[in-house]
Amino acid sequence: MSNLLSDRINRLSPSATLAMSQRSSELKAQGVDIINMSVGEPDFNTPDHIKQAAKKAVDDNYTRYSPVPGYPELKKAIVDKLKRENNLEYTPDQIVVSNGAKQSVCNAVMALISKGDEVIIPAPYWVSYPQMVLMADGTPVFTEAKIEQDFKITPQQLESVITPKTKMLILCSPSNPTGSVYTAEEMEGLAAVLRKYPNVYVICDEIYEHINYTGKHASLAACEGMKQRCIIINGVSKAYAMTGWRIGYIAAPVEIAKACNKLQGQYTSGPCSVSQIAAVAAYNMPQDCVEQMRQAFERRKNLIVKLSKEVPGFEVNDPQGAFYLFPKCSYYFGKTDGKKVINNSTDFAMYLLEEGHVATVGGDAFGSPECFRMSYATSDENITEAIRRIKEAVSKLK
Repeated sequence: MSNLLSDRINRLSPSATLAMSQRSSELKAQGVDIINMSVGEPDFNTPDHIKQAAKKAVDDNYTRYSPVPGYPELKKAIVDKLKRENNLEYTPDQIVVSNGAKQSVCNAVMALISKGDEVIIPAPYWVSYPQMVLMADGTPVFTEAKIEQDFKITPQQLESVITPKTKMLILCSPSNPTGSVYTAEEMEGLAAVLRKYPNVYVICDEIYEHINYTGKHASLAACEGMKQRCIIINGVSKAYAMTGWRIGYIAAPVEIAKACNKLQGQYTSGPCSVSQIAAVAAYNMPQDCVEQMRQAFERRKNLIVKLSKEVPGFEVNDPQGAFYLFPKCSYYFGKTDGKKVINNSTDFAMYLLEEGHVATVGGDAFGSPECFRMSYATSDENITEAIRRIKEAVSKLK
């Protein structure tokens, strides 16, 4: 039986975010009142005009297989969006639409990475990046940015881990799990390093682009000479509260887009037909809903930052995007409530779940074991009550 599963699957770890969500669901099923701050999902409903477009798509019989890289009308809508919002020129043959941005990232990794290729992943990182690299037989290389630098790597850090084997950098801004946002100047600093190494490609994960409190999104692809080496990842899940519709995309050099199309054609084919038509409406119709949700997230961010700074022992920065807070909790390592000892951030997150009935995720899973992640994609009332519970729970640790 030890040989039943492939080496590939044995290399992978389960998703920590989904595991914590499952444990909290189990407690909820037992009647425990859990505030779930573990999953990165907007709590808003998909806007009505997008749902109406989907209903019309069903009536118009958009119910058959779609083209592998996506419907032409959606690819055009994405091209128009990139020009309108990012001042980046792409053609439809550079766009591949997938079953969520997660598949888009995995497609790009699988299309470019071979055995022995190194992929630089700044930590803290989204839990799936290293696993995707391992699945492609690549080697993840980490460089950690601490809370003191707002969890953003410096050009010097980037250059220090580039080797002749480096094939790719994965950069997420705004960031999951930290909410950190690279400015245009910071992007240019990284680009200045990357221009010295023309064989290094960059996955630019921009799925949180519109949940941004700086006033302006900066893409590495906009830096001089970088567009032809960048694979932009984006989609409708976060900005339009469309997580379950599963629509993401890449915008990339034609050769890479063709490779992802080839790969996708062999294991999923085209994305959901109705979801694609809904995504056309999301991109082409008025964007007021995006700004309304962004404002709500910013208000919640200000609330959770203020309240978290009042929790003894926490170190808290002020994230400028996404909907996550990533406090440093190592003050509590080694402490106990008399029953459990907190050895690491995973223990800390489990303690908050079982003692405070608040679901979070330990930072170990994100490559930053001194911290833990809270999603504030929930109501102001839930945020206030969650921090009250956390404060009460940690007061028992001595």
